[in-house]
Order: sequence, then structure tokens, then C-alpha cells
Amino acid sequence: MIKAAIFDFDGLILDTETAWFDAYKEVLRSQFQFDLPLGEFVKCVGSDDTVLFSYLQNELDSRLNVNSIRNEARKLHSQFVRDAKAREGVTDYLKDAKDEGLTVALATSSTTEWATTHLTNLNLLSYFDFLVTQDMVERVKPAPDIFLKTLEKLDLEAREAVVFEDSLNGLIAAQEVNLPTVIIPNPVTAALPFENYHLKLNSMTDMPLQDILKTLNR
Repeated sequence: MIKAAIFDFDGLILDTETAWFDAYKEVLRSQFQFDLPLGEFVKCVGSDDTVLFSYLQNELDSRLNVNSIRNEARKLHSQFVRDAKAREGVTDYLKDAKDEGLTVALATSSTTEWATTHLTNLNLLSYFDFLVTQDMVERVKPAPDIFLKTLEKLDLEAREAVVFEDSLNGLIAAQEVNLPTVIIPNPVTAALPFENYHLKLNSMTDMPLQDILKTLNR
């Protein structure tokens, strides 16, 4: 029986990932006349930017000023997401999860400050019983630490929860813990080779949460 719903944040609740791609793409094009391939950027989605900057230092210059690029991208990103709305169906899923008596948790590779700021702006913070972020674990996704910590806080077995993810790194982390996972990609992650998930939807409007729970509780 499913007792908890675990949600990723970036790219799933708020499409910050497309905004990050656009921001980095613009900074790299203006400073280096370099066209950032989506296929390379997407490797860091759901995790941190370590892989991205390793690639850029390889392609451009090992002495690349990482902090400068990161800061410029952050400024642009803030502009891009300032007035962004939650993805379609997110609020309905959160309301329905509470109506179904589920415990609701956030499990994100982002910081607590980042997640709480945006959830507050979206008027969604009150739906969450627990927040588990990069500040609370040693390794972010695709390592399983965030989901292990979430299950510990929920005091549940993996089979008693369902995870909603948009990234391959998130799916890999959930699979490490044997958590049933519903994939809902965003424009940046749509072409990733997702495998061995419970369900894959284009949007949370594709299927009511109650129907997802029925497929899991059979």
C-alpha cells in the first residue's frame, strides 16, 4: 500500500531546467561563441553541475573561470524563472496526495534555500511534510543518498512510496533504492533514455493521481 508521495523539484514542479539550459547557452555563446549541446547539458540535470563544467573545461579551456560563468548564468536564470508558474497538474497532484492521506515529501539535489524560496513563491510549501535536500546528504543524485534519507524521515519501506521524477539521474537514484518511479520529463529531459520506470507521462494532467495509486496498490 502506497503511504507517501515523493516529488523532485527542479524540472518536475517548476521547469527550472529549461531555464538553466537557456541561461548557460546564452552565457557560453556570448563569452566564447560556443554552442552548448543539449545532450551534454542534460547529463547534469537532476544532479549538480560538476559534469557540465568538466565537459566545458575539456572543450574550452582548463583554466575556465567556473565561478564567473556560473554567476552570469545564475543572473540570467533568475530572470527566466522570476514569473514562472508550476508545471501543469502539480497543484492537483499535491492536493490529491493530501486528500488521499499520503505523506508528501520533497527530495531534491538543490539546496534547502532554493527549494523553500521557490515553493513559497508558488504557494506550494504547505503541502510538504518533509523536505530532503543536498544540504542533508553527502552525495546528490544519481547517488541514492537523498532517497535513502527521505525514506528514513518517512519511516517507510521503498515499496510504500512513489517517486515523481523528470530526470535520468533522479530515476537512477530511485532505482538504487527500488522506489516505484513515475517519470514526467520536461522539454530538456524528454529525449533521455528512461528505462525500468513504473509509468511515464507527458504531464501530470495525463492521469489523475488516484489512478496512479491504483496501478501501484494492485
